[in-house]
Amino acid sequence: MKKVPYRHPISKFLGACLVVFLLFSTALFSQDEAATQGDPAKGKQLFNQNCAACHSLDRKMTGPMLANIESKVIDAGKDRQWIYDWVRNSAGLIKSGDDYANKIFNEFNKVPMTPFPTLSDEDIDNILAYTAAPAATPKPAAAAGGAAQSAAPASSGINNTVVLGALVLIFGLLVIMLVLVNKTLRRIAEANGVVLEKERAEKRLPIWKAFVQNQFLVFVTVVFLLLAGAYYAFGWMMQIGIDQGYQPIQPIHYSHKIHAGDNKIDCKFCHSSARVSKTSGVPSLNVCMNCHKFISEYKGNPEGPSPEDLANGYTNEFYTGEIQKLYDAVGWDQENGSYTGKTKPVEWVRIHNLPDFVYFNHSQHVSVAGVECQTCHGPVEEMEVMYQYAPLTMGWCINCHKDTGVKMEGNEYYEKIHAELSKKYGVEKLTIAQMGGLECGKCHY
Repeated sequence: MKKVPYRHPISKFLGACLVVFLLFSTALFSQDEAATQGDPAKGKQLFNQNCAACHSLDRKMTGPMLANIESKVIDAGKDRQWIYDWVRNSAGLIKSGDDYANKIFNEFNKVPMTPFPTLSDEDIDNILAYTAAPAATPKPAAAAGGAAQSAAPASSGINNTVVLGALVLIFGLLVIMLVLVNKTLRRIAEANGVVLEKERAEKRLPIWKAFVQNQFLVFVTVVFLLLAGAYYAFGWMMQIGIDQGYQPIQPIHYSHKIHAGDNKIDCKFCHSSARVSKTSGVPSLNVCMNCHKFISEYKGNPEGPSPEDLANGYTNEFYTGEIQKLYDAVGWDQENGSYTGKTKPVEWVRIHNLPDFVYFNHSQHVSVAGVECQTCHGPVEEMEVMYQYAPLTMGWCINCHKDTGVKMEGNEYYEKIHAELSKKYGVEKLTIAQMGGLECGKCHY
């Protein structure tokens, strides 16, 4: 009898799966390419200039993701002319009573999209071509709120669960077919007198040698490790300079919980320059001494320290010792009630620190806009030790400018701008973004 080596069908199975996957992906991409007409290259440039601040192709930002957006609008019973009208004047389309426009408006916090009356039909066609390009295939994304600044909500034309289920079914059928074919071929071989020679267990290669000799598995593993490494390296680098949660130990313990919480001291009493200056300023120790000339001992609450405070060492004696550090720093003689002239500068550790290329003006936000300190700094009245509450990233600031309405009461300048925008574009809620709050030069110049 003729002996032939027996080969496991796993290699054929992997090859068949790869071919099916490539054919399936090619079919999907072909559908996307046929979705719209236009120049994707020009569309990408227009998208980055006008849309990228609020939208992404594959995930929700302030507005929904725009991958294959035209097909979603068509599925809703609208045409490309509807998209033209929406991009140029969404507020007008909403006021006309259009059902789909109002659905989007209500879904995204009832804030109309910023109008783009200067975009021509050709410009919008190019943007639609870019959003329908193969690279724009949407990924699953978690729902997020934000202003409605797109032509459709983030719904997908092809359900990812259906696609995954179809692939699993195809792979399952392939496995069954390969098993049946393998059994059939073995029966035919035995009927013809062919003996299948299997490798004996003692001659089998170790797993690591078998893995090294399988070039396909090595290639897939290397690609996977490279992609995973790039993903985590990118995520790590994107966190550089983001110090959210930073909570340093200060040379003198200052409890915002006691001062701003228990004693209701206004933030701007100590940080008075926040009203009139770019920076909020570090309070002078003389500001502390306005009260602590007469308060040299902390007596705490009548009920005594809480179990949590005791666990952290925040006793009455601890706070009294911190007051003594203040006296040593300013050179205050408690017994004589006078300054000695011997001071010790306090080296406070800065917590909130924006990059040098970012301009931020406290007075513009505090005095003009009326923004509360807690909006950016969190519930400081509850903080025993101060920490950075917000990420203070560019995206965080931009989202605030898009969502925050302008305080117009008593400001004729803002009232005039709102009246003109309302008359021309039907703007009901005037946001900072609509007044140029997204211009690069506002914060970088």
